[in-house]
Amino acid sequence: MSTSLLRPTSPFLFPPSLCRGFATEVTHRHPKKPPRPNLHTAVILNRSPILTRTPTPFERAYYAYQTRIQRALHNPFPYEFYFKPGSLLESKFNLEERKRDRKAFGPGFGADHPLAPGAGVSAQDLKKFGRDEDETPAPRVHASDDSGDLKSLDRKGQRNLYLLVKQKTTDAAATVWRFPESEVTTDGELLHESAARDLRGLCGEAMDTWIVGRKPIGLYEIQPPTALPDSVPFPKTCVFFFKGHIMAGQVKPSESVADFAWLTKKEIEKRVDEQYWGGVKDMLSDF
Repeated sequence: MSTSLLRPTSPFLFPPSLCRGFATEVTHRHPKKPPRPNLHTAVILNRSPILTRTPTPFERAYYAYQTRIQRALHNPFPYEFYFKPGSLLESKFNLEERKRDRKAFGPGFGADHPLAPGAGVSAQDLKKFGRDEDETPAPRVHASDDSGDLKSLDRKGQRNLYLLVKQKTTDAAATVWRFPESEVTTDGELLHESAARDLRGLCGEAMDTWIVGRKPIGLYEIQPPTALPDSVPFPKTCVFFFKGHIMAGQVKPSESVADFAWLTKKEIEKRVDEQYWGGVKDMLSDF
C-alpha cells in the first residue's frame, strides 16, 4: 500500500491559513501615493461700473411720470427767503424753474408773460454769474470705446471690467491670456497674502487695489498628464481665485508680462480657452 500526502478534509482540523496549495502567492502592488499639488493664486481684479446703466424706454417713461407727479404735488420753493426780490439771481432761478416745468409737463407748459419773474433777462445778464448755461450731459461713450483701447479704465463705463494678462513663457505657442496668477513659493505665507504680493509683482505698484476677504471665491484644478504605471504620478495644479477691486492707478506691467487688457465677461470668453472659461465664468458678473 502506497503512502500519499493526506490533506485535511475538515476546516476544523487546521486553520484556513495553513490550507495552502503549491500555487505561488500573488504579490499586491500598492499604488504610489500621489504627490502634493502645486498651489497657485490668482486675482480677479475688478473695475466696477462708473456710469449708471442706460434706462430702458419703459424706465424712462416711468421716471418722467414720477417727475410730473412730484412737481405737481410738491410745495413751492420759498425763493423769497433766499433771493432779494427783483434781483438778477431771483430772475435766473425763476427761469430755471420754468425750464424744469417745461421739461416735466411739455414744451408748451406756461406762457411767457412780460411781468413774470425772470422776463427780460438776457443771456449776457446770466453770464455775469460766470456759469455755463449749457446743460447738455457728457457723452456716455468714451473715446477709448471708439478707438478700441483695451488698456483704458474709462472704456465700457456701464460694465464690469476685469484685468487679464499675457505672461511670457519659454514656449511662445503656449502663451495664453489668464488672470494674474503665480505659484505660492513662500512657506507659511497665507494664500490671500500671496495673491496680493503676486499681483504687485506682475502689475506694478502704481495701482491702489483691495483684496476682498481672506477666503478664495473659487478653485480651478489643472489635471496633470497621465503618468506611466511604474512612474511617479505628476502633481496637479490648484489655482485659488481671490476677488479684488482697483480704486485708482493703472497697470505697470513687469518684464514677465507681455500684454494686459481690461475686458468684460463676454470679451474674456473670446480670449481664453474653453476649459479655463468653464472654470472661471461663474466668478464673473454678467453686467
